[in-house]
Amino acid sequence: MSDKPDYAADESRSSAGQLDTLRPTLAARHGSPLLKRLFDLVAVLAGLALIWPLLLLIGLWVKLDSPGPVFFRQVRVGRGGRLFRIHKFRTMRINAEAAGQLTVGADSRVTRAGHILRKSKLDELPQLLDVLFGDMSLVGPRPEVPKYVACYPDNVRDIVLSVRPGITDWASIRMIDENEILGKAADPERAYIEQVLPEKLAYYLRYAQGYSLAGDVQIILATLLKIVTR
Repeated sequence: MSDKPDYAADESRSSAGQLDTLRPTLAARHGSPLLKRLFDLVAVLAGLALIWPLLLLIGLWVKLDSPGPVFFRQVRVGRGGRLFRIHKFRTMRINAEAAGQLTVGADSRVTRAGHILRKSKLDELPQLLDVLFGDMSLVGPRPEVPKYVACYPDNVRDIVLSVRPGITDWASIRMIDENEILGKAADPERAYIEQVLPEKLAYYLRYAQGYSLAGDVQIILATLLKIVTR
């Protein structure tokens, strides 16, 4: 019997903020967790103060473009295995997850507004709320759904989940067109688990073992540059 935690069994408890059975090992970190959290809070509060009109306009656009809620809420695995519901602007028609949790190529489930929001990464902006609430950080390993976290090797999972997940990281920058890559695969699900996920985990592991405030700033600037120059 596998000793991996049954994330699916805990999904119904996510709203209560309970922990699953993970016992993460603290990674050898160069940065200060407290300084990182203070940086997140200052940056997020300043950012929200500047872009709240944009958030309102995008929310209105999503609502008028297709039936359904403004936000997409999905259970993800956070630090220490804690489950939380991520915030994103909805880019797919309602009940789209019934056809799978991967977005592959020119996915027909994506709405008209969703195509632009995904391309520009504007759909990720509501995650600033998740940073404010303490579920995420500006920079860190991207939070995965329980189904794919269950595929992490045990020793890697413990280290990756020892830090808060982030809105961006080096994997997000260098694999920004991941869905297009999966669109060319004969079996996208298998390609994600066997090819894409291990590459992401290599980035996640290196970050969790040696993050720093200067490194976070570098990743944020690289993310903005990547979005502008795509």
